[in-house]
Amino acid sequence: MRQYPARLGPHMADPLSALHKARLGIVGTGVMAEAMLAGLLRNNLIDPDHVVCSHPRSERRKLLEERHGVHAVSSNADAIKKADVILLAVKPQVLLAVMPELRRDLSNGQLVVSIIAGATTRAIGEGLGHPDIVRAMPNTPSQIGCGVTVWYATESVSAAGKGRARAMLQALGREFEVHDERQVAMATALSGTGPTYIFMFIEALIDAGVHMGFPRHVARELVLDTLIGSGEFARQSGRHVAELRDMVTSSGGTSAEALYQMESGRLRTVISDSVWAAFGRTLELEARLEGRPSDEKRGRGPGRG
Repeated sequence: MRQYPARLGPHMADPLSALHKARLGIVGTGVMAEAMLAGLLRNNLIDPDHVVCSHPRSERRKLLEERHGVHAVSSNADAIKKADVILLAVKPQVLLAVMPELRRDLSNGQLVVSIIAGATTRAIGEGLGHPDIVRAMPNTPSQIGCGVTVWYATESVSAAGKGRARAMLQALGREFEVHDERQVAMATALSGTGPTYIFMFIEALIDAGVHMGFPRHVARELVLDTLIGSGEFARQSGRHVAELRDMVTSSGGTSAEALYQMESGRLRTVISDSVWAAFGRTLELEARLEGRPSDEKRGRGPGRG
């Protein structure tokens, strides 16, 4: 299996000191939360005896205990009672029901890190009656330590709290702190949902290769290696991607013909509209969780009416 090293974020906190002896409570231990847990344990950033996970299904709790050596409980409140850091990772549709369960057991000094799409720090802070909130949006490559996470901390989060949040998120790959919470919603549509767009593009390229006559497994490897190599070339070159594209587009050549077809099919516009639609959906989720009407138009970019 091909291995890709994680690229840590631009603010290289000392993760060992930031999380030293910290106790972690995970509320809603689904795929992304488990990826974060696995990264923390893999890098020896936290002791499994200091982790308590909650999940409603007994078979899932048993699997978490056997796979990671942590404690797993059915009660969300029990998961947070002794925690220094609380990872909030339930589905958005159950958040409003879960927060009252946690509110009575939260104490001063506990840091809440949320990876729930569309859940603003205002909605979480009011629902929990708690000020120290970090809102983060990782993406699915985080499951192999190659993700990217954008995060925002409320003003009451201390430097030590930010250090703990940063160390946790670095276990998933790169991390970027922003100081405008709206940018987390923007990242949800761009980097958070981004793998969905890329997977569809990969699938289309593979299918085209099969249509031409390649065996599917060969087409798959050609496409994946081309994608990975192109991304890394773009990162290392530091050049604008339009310049890189021009480098391989000769007059009357194969690239020029392919680009003409993409432009004729409005590929750029479709991609842009898709990102804006995801952004609009994120803002709708935010409004719903804050209990206010949404005034955003879904699927509309600026100036698109």
